[in-house]
Amino acid sequence: MTAASLGGLLFGFDTAVIAGVTEALRGTFGLSAAELGAAVSAALVGTLIGALGAGAPGDRHGSRTVLIWIAIAYVISALGSAASAGLPMIIAFRFLGGLAIGGSSVLAPVYIAEISPPARRGLLVGSFQLSIVVGILAAYVSNFVVGQLAEGDLAWRIKLGVAALPALLFLALLLRIPHSPRWLAQRGRVPEARGAIERLAMGDADALLAEFGATSDTATARLSWRAYRKPILLAVLLAMFNQLSGINAILYYLGDIFAAAGFDAWSSDLQAVAIGVANLFGTLLGMSLIDRVGRKPLLLVGALGTAVALAAVATIYSSGHGAALLLPCLIGFILFFAISQGAVIWVYLSEIFPTRVRARGQALGSATHWGMNALIAFGFPVVAQYTQALPFWLFAAAMLVQFVVVLRYFPETRGIALEGMERALEKRQDGRNDDRA
Repeated sequence: MTAASLGGLLFGFDTAVIAGVTEALRGTFGLSAAELGAAVSAALVGTLIGALGAGAPGDRHGSRTVLIWIAIAYVISALGSAASAGLPMIIAFRFLGGLAIGGSSVLAPVYIAEISPPARRGLLVGSFQLSIVVGILAAYVSNFVVGQLAEGDLAWRIKLGVAALPALLFLALLLRIPHSPRWLAQRGRVPEARGAIERLAMGDADALLAEFGATSDTATARLSWRAYRKPILLAVLLAMFNQLSGINAILYYLGDIFAAAGFDAWSSDLQAVAIGVANLFGTLLGMSLIDRVGRKPLLLVGALGTAVALAAVATIYSSGHGAALLLPCLIGFILFFAISQGAVIWVYLSEIFPTRVRARGQALGSATHWGMNALIAFGFPVVAQYTQALPFWLFAAAMLVQFVVVLRYFPETRGIALEGMERALEKRQDGRNDDRA
């Protein structure tokens, strides 16, 4: 599980590290707002493609096998981005890193979910999100430290290249873990599944193999709308709202957001570290609650909290006053997001699809997440150069819509075995009985 969770650390680091180099890239290569948006969103286009493409090979070859190739892509992306001589190279290597992020966002949570007991699945899959948050904080700290020790081109190149170190560790750990026992059983590889259960200390192998429904059928099912309409809708809606909160646009452009309020680069980097610490604290709190209070209550509380915080940020920019309150408002947003959507999304996506299509279902949710991310990340600097407040008003409104949708349609998945999830979702038509797990 540690190895799979490390994919989250790389996910978070590569997601956030760009926030510390946007100004340097703009100055070094003379980028316009649209070109800067292209440099940032190149990784997100790759992430979308990586998420879409990871499901089928993950179901066919196993999450572990594909994650090994993803680790190699992380290494190449980090080193190539650091050595880039112009915008085309930055775009190409960030696109490759995006492929890796997209693939790991699909397959690492799937692997963790498939080796976790129902009572602790939220906490254990949540460790992936915790790793993402640690990666984000590590990126902010790394950017701040490098910014104090190096200057000019060397500084931004080191900031981007540092990610190669955890990527190499990720690769080394993946080579030491077994395939998912659930996946092995579904593929008819029962002796290997038994051995993986024993290596992972999951419990009684005979009982677990019976629960997994060991089969000699090696075909993978098709993720069809007719057969899986409800989990598909849930996955798409959850992923869309996750990005409509503005979380990744804020993380990518945090330096620009503070600069627009009058803060210098040193203050922006330091306040970004404060944001990262708040994100870590909120994620730890969310993980401690997710298996106790459930997924749906966290989503509802988070939707209201983020809406209020985002509206406060928008008000600061609209009025031109209260810049000193910008950091507290953004910390409030991060806390509510981390406790709710940050803690829930990868857990929920990994739960609602059956084993035979779990990687493909996770891929659909992840692809939706990253597709929205790419659109918002590209558009944010373009819109913000005319009016900094408007994006935050739109994000706040989206969170209010999310509250209504989650309240009306989302079922609770806490404590339900993966093999029983399909039946549980079928019983909760239109989400009207979703609070009785």
